[in-house]
Formats: sequence, C-alpha cells, structure tokens
Amino acid sequence: MKNRLTGVQLSACAALAVGFCLACSSQTPPAEAPPQPAPPAPAPPAASETPAAAAGPIVIKDIGLQTPESVQYEPSSDVYLVSNINGSPLDKDDNGFISKLSPEGKVLELKWIDGAKPDVELNAPKGFAFSAGKLYVADIDVIRTFDLATGKSLAQIKVPTATFLNDVTVAPDGTVYVSDTGLKAGKEGLEPNKKDAIYKVSTDGKLSTLIKGEQLAQPNGLFADASGVWVATRTGKLYRVTTDGKQETTTSAPGTQLDGLLRTADGQTIVSSWEKSMVYLGTADGQFSPLIADLKAPADIGYDTQRNQLLVPLFMDNAIEIQKVPQLTAAATPTTSPANATAGAK
Repeated sequence: MKNRLTGVQLSACAALAVGFCLACSSQTPPAEAPPQPAPPAPAPPAASETPAAAAGPIVIKDIGLQTPESVQYEPSSDVYLVSNINGSPLDKDDNGFISKLSPEGKVLELKWIDGAKPDVELNAPKGFAFSAGKLYVADIDVIRTFDLATGKSLAQIKVPTATFLNDVTVAPDGTVYVSDTGLKAGKEGLEPNKKDAIYKVSTDGKLSTLIKGEQLAQPNGLFADASGVWVATRTGKLYRVTTDGKQETTTSAPGTQLDGLLRTADGQTIVSSWEKSMVYLGTADGQFSPLIADLKAPADIGYDTQRNQLLVPLFMDNAIEIQKVPQLTAAATPTTSPANATAGAK
C-alpha cells in the first residue's frame, strides 16, 4: 500500500462506414438494389499478458542508487524519496541511505539520510511512510523515525521479535502499520522462519502486534485505510486484516513474490510481482490485468498524484522507472490517507 476503469477504443465499424457509399443515380431510375449486408463487427481483442500501450517510461539510473527498495512521492515538497539498502537486506552494516530526487529524475540529495553519518543509524532500509511530520522506515528489526523536513534522526522503535521488517503504511487516523515478512538467511538465499507478523505503532508511539503467524503467508506490501490493512504476500496472496486483527478477504494474484501495494479510491488494487516482472491492476471483483510489463525485480511501488505516474524501484538494476498510467485517470487515482497528506512540512 487501491471497475469503472474502461479504455477508449476507436471503432473499426466507423472506419468501414466512411469507405462504404451508395450507388450513383442516373437519368433512368434503376431497379431497387437488394439490401447490403452490414459490415462484420470487429473481433474483440484477445486476452494478453501485455498491457495496453502507454507513453514511454522514464528510467532513472547510473546516479548512485544502491539496491533501491522503495520509492514514494512526498507531495508537500514535490520530491521522490528512495530507500537504498546498499548491500544485503539482512546486514546490519549501517550503510543504508535515503535519496531525494526531483520528479524529472534529478538527484537533489543522493544521501539525504545516510547511515554512514555518526548521528544516523540505518542498515537496510526498505518500506517507509509519512505521518505527523515523521518519516517511518522499516529496518530489519527496528522502525526508525526521522524528521520529514530535515532528515534528523528521531526515535528508534525496536521490535524484539522481528526478523525482516519490510513495508510501512499509515492509516487515516495516523496509526502506522509495519509488515514482517518472516525471512532469514538460508543456503540458497532468503528462506521462511515462521516469524510472519504485522505490527502497529499508535499515534503516541506505542508498539503492539496487530496479527502474527504462518497463515499470513510472508506479508510484504501494505496499504491501510479506515477499515484495516490490505496485504500482499511473497506467496502471491492478497487479503485484508481488520483494525482488531482479524484476517479476511483472501484472493490470489497472477504471480508470486508480491511486493509493492496500492489501492485506488474505487477499490482497485495495484501490485508488483517479482516472479512475473510485472505490475498488475486488479478490479474490485478480483480480476487482474497487466499494467506495466518487463520490470526486473519491481519492489515497493509509489504513486505521484500530481503527475498521474507510477514509481517503480528496480531492485536489481539500481534504477527507478517512472510510467504514466492513463488507465487510472478514467477511474480514480490511488488514495492517500489524511495522515500521509498532512505529514511533515505538508
């Protein structure tokens, strides 16, 4: 962390009608011509794993990004913030950083928040969100907070049972939710450790557990609204958890290794899949179609509400892809909670 969405198609029948004309008249009235058959209706387009054509993407690369995991639009200052793991997602090496970019892709400050600085601790930053003037960042087993206006380090919220804090979202009431995907280092990369959980931080900074257990199926992407938290998982599941910790509304996306998650105001879902190298758009009734294809390791996606464009961190390529999404204009752009919209300098 979000179907009235329809494309505008030119009718092939209209083109045929332009080229179809009546027979010319003469001085002697001709016999009545038999009725002409109507031109056949065009065949509907076949279903495809290729999304509809859109304006070409902007790719931001070779600017110093290092394992970018999340990119989010900060509207009050009109900038993009990018979390950089800069190494292994499990290493406590204190070299993670957060970049500040312009919407045109210009580096405003590559290491705006830098773990290498003596007054900052930041190991492997992943998802982040804004609330009440603070930037909340998931960092392995700590939720780190920073002043959104200055980047100054604030409180560090230790999560004793966490192993892989991953995404952060903020509800309209200001409650912060953080996923723990429940992963550890294994012989062949990351593997489950059965520590799956979703934690929450109240507006007064109190940490508690919303829900935990293997039934969460390795939760990653989160999107909070007034009714609870929508969750995308590494195993390809999508579901909602109510504010009192009840899991419900489970569906499956077309791919697995789900990461970023957004919801639109009219109940659609936008989710990225590493397995499919795709960002999908899902309707309110659970039907998914490709939105953007050919994305290598698309991680925690963001959305620029001013320019109607999706922000996709390419984890393995040290790059950000920015893609216009006119399909969303016809329906509703992703919602932003009031807590996010008024955070920090906003």
